[in-house]
Amino acid sequence: MSGRLKLRRGVVVETSPLAVEVGGERRRAWADTALLGEMRTGDEVVVNVAALDLGLGSGGFDVVHVNLTHGLEGGGSGDAHVIKLNYTSLQHPVEPVELPVCFLPGRRAKSTPERSDGAMPVLILPLHGHLAPAAWAAAQATPGLKLGYVQGGGGALPGSLSRDVAELRERGLLCDHITAAPAYGGEREAFSVAGALDAAMGELGWDAAVVGPGPGIIGSDTRLGHGGMAALDSAHAALALGMPTLLSPRLSESDPRERHRGVSHHTLTVLEMLLGGVGIAAPVDHSSLASQLSDAAGDRHKLYEASYDLDSYSSSGLPTRTMGRDIEEDKLFFAAPLAAGVALRREE
Repeated sequence: MSGRLKLRRGVVVETSPLAVEVGGERRRAWADTALLGEMRTGDEVVVNVAALDLGLGSGGFDVVHVNLTHGLEGGGSGDAHVIKLNYTSLQHPVEPVELPVCFLPGRRAKSTPERSDGAMPVLILPLHGHLAPAAWAAAQATPGLKLGYVQGGGGALPGSLSRDVAELRERGLLCDHITAAPAYGGEREAFSVAGALDAAMGELGWDAAVVGPGPGIIGSDTRLGHGGMAALDSAHAALALGMPTLLSPRLSESDPRERHRGVSHHTLTVLEMLLGGVGIAAPVDHSSLASQLSDAAGDRHKLYEASYDLDSYSSSGLPTRTMGRDIEEDKLFFAAPLAAGVALRREE
């Protein structure tokens, strides 16, 4: 049986970074200010303490549930009239990209524009740590590429949580950010990955898309019970829409868990269960991994070996650390998305 919410009262003692005092203990915290409003020193809040009490790594902080001091008078505005996080205490109205424009007040319906260059290629990411290197490499390989990010399930759900997305948007390496349910809070909202991709290829006019989970992938040490399975659903959505689909494999040379060294079991399971063929990006000069991926691909999937530039990426100022390991400690982890970013346009 699922456990109850572990909620506690606290007081904000610092706002940057956010810290809350709970039961006399100062604790790290995070607040989704887009939903809850600004946090101020001295505010009385209710926080969910489950993750920090469990000692989780990427989720090791309390999450503010409500601001009791001045968060109860706020409210949404505008014409949005459909709900995300529905039937939870955080349900809120959004304007989804799937909604026909004829349904929006003051706007008339228009047909989805046809692309003259074929279907939009889609890169499926196994976890959030692939986003920055893949987007950077894609921009280096194809200057001016209008690349957008669709955030789905499998990791953190709030779109505002990722520092990587904010930096990539600021640098112009991502043109847009859609959160597809169950994720929420991006620059645009969608109820499904399929709906997000359809809008991206049509009205939004992206050149290519990356689809992946938010930070902090979930897992249960089982074959199928982990956030990496979101890649299976995302790939199926892209394939069903007729979009060339490329998979960035999860690779590692120094992950302490044997199941993630070499080619992760997450990637191998997705390749085995896919109902259609996809492309698989592989970094060049890794013959044993290419052989393993080729075996997993069989006759259904196509392997693309692509170059990657670890040195240039390392000096880019973008994230070079994953799960406690620096890029020098796990070059292979970063080589995979760098190669995938280079290979992305080839799938078109």
